[in-house]
Amino acid sequence: MDGIATLTVLVLAVFVGIEVVSKVASRLHTPLMSGANAIHGIVLVGAIVITARAQEPLLIAVGALAVLLATINLVGGFVVTDRMLEMFSAKRGGE
Repeated sequence: MDGIATLTVLVLAVFVGIEVVSKVASRLHTPLMSGANAIHGIVLVGAIVITARAQEPLLIAVGALAVLLATINLVGGFVVTDRMLEMFSAKRGGE
């Protein structure tokens, strides 16, 4: 794919992602976050594999950045999910 086609796919994916996530009911956000965390784990493994096979310094730098951002995203998702689950368990424990 050339650069314009790749950018077009990226922009369309962003719009579709925003529309899909905005239509999710609030009670489904915790299960959705758990599923997203699993997908982000796969993305992280993919970024590590691609970075390990890179030969050029620029590709290694971009791959390292991808690994860093995927790690931050994965850990952040687990932290948010954990906090959401704590809020639900606090309600049950106080009743």
